Amino acid sequence: MSLRSPDEQLRASLGYEFADPGLLEIALTHASAAFERDRTRGNERLEFLGDAVLGLVVARLLFEAHPGWREGELTRARAALVNARALARQARALGLSDYVVLGRTERRSGGAEKERVLANLFEAVIGAIYLDGGMEPVQALVTRCFAEALAGDAMLQRDPKTRFQEWAHAEVRETPRYSVSKDSGVEDAADRFTVEVVLCGECWGHGAGRSKRTAERAAAAQALERVELRTGD
Repeated sequence: MSLRSPDEQLRASLGYEFADPGLLEIALTHASAAFERDRTRGNERLEFLGDAVLGLVVARLLFEAHPGWREGELTRARAALVNARALARQARALGLSDYVVLGRTERRSGGAEKERVLANLFEAVIGAIYLDGGMEPVQALVTRCFAEALAGDAMLQRDPKTRFQEWAHAEVRETPRYSVSKDSGVEDAADRFTVEVVLCGECWGHGAGRSKRTAERAAAAQALERVELRTGD
């Protein structure tokens, strides 16, 4: 069940008129609802396609908007734009949460406001628009949605923990884990805490600081240096 059926307001929000409205209906249908109805998987295939298309469009827009950026900077910026939180924010801005079709259990658990559900919904709609109208309307929508972020470099100035997490989510779909490997116990010592950050079972960086939070940021900064080396930046 959806909160609302696709209507003129949604089409205006997307800035696109579907030749095949059925594609939009599939894009708005969560797997939980589709499985209850006819044992199909709803918008999952469109989500898969939309993820790939969105990544390509964002990469091209960043490439064109920032000719002076190196590969590592482009990679981090793309990760910042297409992580689950950012895509869920775009889905809310477009009003997609009012139209998503959810199964009973997912609906009762507040699925229409879940970050992952909304992020996948945004990707599925991108996939549907691409199948219906090609790359041009997708690029128009993505450019409009991400115009402010594409214009500046604020995404590169954020906390290193946030930047590394966004890269990790985009590249390996895992969240980095931080753990204290050493605590000297010396109050106010500049290197009291030593922290390591682990991703996919591998240590990506170490950092030391007066507080655990400071040490975690230092570890993330070291991890980002490794990202840059990995991407050839």
